[in-house]
Amino acid sequence: MRWGMVIDLKRCIGCYGCQLSCKAEHGTPPGVFYARVLKREEGAYPTAQQLFLPVLCNHCEDAPCVEACPTGASFKWEDGIVDIDHDLCVGCRACMMACPYSNRYFNDAPQSYFEQGATEYEKARSARHPANVVMKCNFCRDRVRDGKPPACVANCPTVARTFGDLDDPQSEVSRLIKTRGGFTLHPELGTKPSVYYLPP
Repeated sequence: MRWGMVIDLKRCIGCYGCQLSCKAEHGTPPGVFYARVLKREEGAYPTAQQLFLPVLCNHCEDAPCVEACPTGASFKWEDGIVDIDHDLCVGCRACMMACPYSNRYFNDAPQSYFEQGATEYEKARSARHPANVVMKCNFCRDRVRDGKPPACVANCPTVARTFGDLDDPQSEVSRLIKTRGGFTLHPELGTKPSVYYLPP
């Protein structure tokens, strides 16, 4: 069993639904987005177009962040999900430097989106995020263990994301990767990501 995700770049319309649902699910501090949508414009008028690339932690099979962590705070579950034990994290940020995809964040100081201070919602959601530790996507581990897909998958309006077992050749993710030519970001790094993309 190795959880993985496939993102169909042909279906993604850059609506930020994944980013917003992830933010609501995890209540991360300002500036911290486990799921992001990178946007780029290509071409010239009248054929200019926008390209969208949704990114999140790749939950690499050979995760350099896990190897770089001096305390064992960064680790990998038996199902392939790369996670952080905040009780062991000392905030050295070695994992952040080791991650070639820049998908880790440091929670250094309590912040709010509003000048008058944190809203009740922000207080409730941010209370579970300890300060001075590194944070990252964990494929919504609690949702997955309850039999639900990650929030970004469940809330994608164009069904551009598929979640499943990469080790099962009959799973939907494995089928999509095989039939549509799924690829990973920076395969030359040898990290073997668990997030695949389908060409537009």
